[in-house]
Amino acid sequence: MKFPDNITFLIVPGLRDHAEAHWQTHLEKELPRAVCVEPLKENKLSRPARVQALNDTLAGIEGPVIIVAHSAGVMTTVHWAQQYQRPIHGALLATPADVEEPMPEGQPSLDELSSNGWTPIPITPLPFPSILAASRNDPLARFERAQQMAAAWGARLVDLGDVGHLNPASGFGPWPGAQPLLQELV
Repeated sequence: MKFPDNITFLIVPGLRDHAEAHWQTHLEKELPRAVCVEPLKENKLSRPARVQALNDTLAGIEGPVIIVAHSAGVMTTVHWAQQYQRPIHGALLATPADVEEPMPEGQPSLDELSSNGWTPIPITPLPFPSILAASRNDPLARFERAQQMAAAWGARLVDLGDVGHLNPASGFGPWPGAQPLLQELV
């Protein structure tokens, strides 16, 4: 798929940061101009630190930007949009993590998420076009919650079916469905 050379795709990973097998890592290598928010070295669970890292990365990008966020990266993006005013061309918000509901074992607790600034989830419309791609069997967010988030943010909802959390644990390295959604945002 051909994308304009002037658009930068900004990859915003979730709490697991960069994983070589993750679809975002594959996508970053496939896109003509892609930049990834660097992983935090300290305060890895801090939502304000992740929002600042996103803002710092954006400060180094000129021209139109399309955000490609996954899981807690979606939450980072919507919190960023509440604080900053930089124009964004569009955003693909894939399988957002519902940080207001208990997570599966191995994930942060509600108390940890709350004390690190993840709650409440912003419910105001995003100031840029967005597509929220949701799974029907995501262990980190019920489909109904993803529908509510899409409606609150003014995002077009895409039902991905049963794709788990759209990560390597759910069988996703490359995600071929990402590029057509990005083309729509372009």
